[in-house]
Amino acid sequence: MGLFRWKIASVVLTTVLSVLLPVRAEHEHKYEDNNEVLLWMNTVGPYHNRQETYKYFSLPFCVSLRRTIDHYHKTLGDALQGIDMEFSSLDIQFKDEVLQGTYCEIDLDKAKNDAFVYAIKNHYWYQMYIDDLPIWGIVGEADENGDDYYLWTYKKLEIGYNENRIVDVNLTSEGKVKLVPNTRISMSYSVKWKKSDVKFEDRFDKYLDPSFFQHRIHWFSIFNSFMMVIFLVDLVSMILMRTLRKDYARYSKEEKMDDMDRDLGDEYGLKQVHGDVFRPSSHPLIFSSLIGSGCQIFSASLIVIILGMIEDLYTDKIGSMLNTAIFVYAATSPVNGYFGGSLYAKQGGRRWIKQMFIGAFLIPAMVCGTAFFINFIAIYYHSSRAISFGTMVVVCCICFFVILPLNLVGTILGRKLSGQPNSPCRVNAVPRPIPEKKCRFMEPAVIVCLGGIIPFGLIFIEMYFIFASFWADKIYYVYGFMMLVLMFLCIVTVWVTIVCTSFLLNAEDYRWQWTSFLSGASTGVYVYMYSFYYYFFKTKMYGLFQTSFYFGYMAVFSTALGIMCGAVGYMGTSAFIRSGRTELKNTSNPLLKHILTPMDVTVL
Repeated sequence: MGLFRWKIASVVLTTVLSVLLPVRAEHEHKYEDNNEVLLWMNTVGPYHNRQETYKYFSLPFCVSLRRTIDHYHKTLGDALQGIDMEFSSLDIQFKDEVLQGTYCEIDLDKAKNDAFVYAIKNHYWYQMYIDDLPIWGIVGEADENGDDYYLWTYKKLEIGYNENRIVDVNLTSEGKVKLVPNTRISMSYSVKWKKSDVKFEDRFDKYLDPSFFQHRIHWFSIFNSFMMVIFLVDLVSMILMRTLRKDYARYSKEEKMDDMDRDLGDEYGLKQVHGDVFRPSSHPLIFSSLIGSGCQIFSASLIVIILGMIEDLYTDKIGSMLNTAIFVYAATSPVNGYFGGSLYAKQGGRRWIKQMFIGAFLIPAMVCGTAFFINFIAIYYHSSRAISFGTMVVVCCICFFVILPLNLVGTILGRKLSGQPNSPCRVNAVPRPIPEKKCRFMEPAVIVCLGGIIPFGLIFIEMYFIFASFWADKIYYVYGFMMLVLMFLCIVTVWVTIVCTSFLLNAEDYRWQWTSFLSGASTGVYVYMYSFYYYFFKTKMYGLFQTSFYFGYMAVFSTALGIMCGAVGYMGTSAFIRSGRTELKNTSNPLLKHILTPMDVTVL
């Protein structure tokens, strides 16, 4: 009886170890000789529609009789990206070569034959993973006339190792077999191991595309952006000096007049609206929520880019970049509450709880609404991109139990620390009538349309590389370039909105808050217009699912970018207007004093 129990225990222990050892080895990326190496099958789909993905075994590929291993831990980023790992059941052991052998057979009836023919017609490819290293293969190919279709039946794997780590994986598809209904096709594989000098830290370098991302055009765009910033700063300084010089001369002359002559004198330009400049904006609840959301997007983008520069997130677990972005966005919710809540309080808003809810859920509602709409199409297509109900619940929990409380904390701090009205001058009780514009270019609508052209011209080359990294399945790794572009974009947006605001105020129109925000936000409109050009001329996408996926998420991206640029433009313009008196008193720079003196005299 004791011997029987010992045998049962040994069998159970052997079974448990056979499951846990490959799990531990894969997660630690360290293997001993003859440790099992797991080959995971991810998705299959059209080559030209990279986001239209399906489960690998949605095609009638056969599965061997080996057991399945259900230990893959799907993260939130995996679920949102449609990553659905399934064990291939192929027997692969570390440093143990496998000669070509059959692992299963496909009984090709008419339905299976039609499925493979459809996949080959639409250039289906599939993705696999070994030790987090991606591998791509093609399902099959057609002959030149398109009459006959062939299935690749032989997976030839070549795995490179450095000591006890896997550093390289290559797949060669061979064994082309013609598809004929009511036949049997044998699927085979082989594994060859080779010693490699590639370091484990550098094993993802082969997936990068230096010739694409570090092309001379990319470097030229960075240099061009830098020169545009220098030119725009000089141009803005000259415009402000020339625009405000006449007013400065008038107001300097008025200082020499006595009180009666000054009272009887006429007011010009900016001085006409000095009592209305700091009037609260129209629709302050929506406006403050947009500003708070824009500040949060900027802070989250900055942190994610810095983490991408430091950590090389593309070398970590699958979906780690999206997981990081979600975590950082949720963690920066106090920024949204602080800036949105303080601005709303400064403008005399009293429904601060409603403002907090709108500010907290503005971006998540936009993203989730778009995602859930596309999800219905994904469910109709039976795509792996379909978001499960459990994932929806997790996202809602993050919004209600992480983003909302942190936003509440930020709102309370913003109202307490900087929520008191601090207008540098008294605001008129009755709004001053806005005179008719002598020039149509002084209209807020025209200023808004023109305000986003220069910032978009600064970033449109970088937009091409970002689009290619997402829609063409390239790994984006040049986060240093992205950081420089983000800095240049913010500087240019601020200076452009300052110019737009100066022109508007000089035309005696004090509605500068929304104009400064929208002139910066119009950059997102131009980015979305560019996405149409990229779709029709730079890709070969087709179909309802891919088209809705592309334009839906591009609308989300462009809107978020526009809100960020609008918030940056407004904050910079507001700081420029409000800091005139302080800068004038403290600065020793004659040029800055000459620029700020008119603003100080006329507005402050």
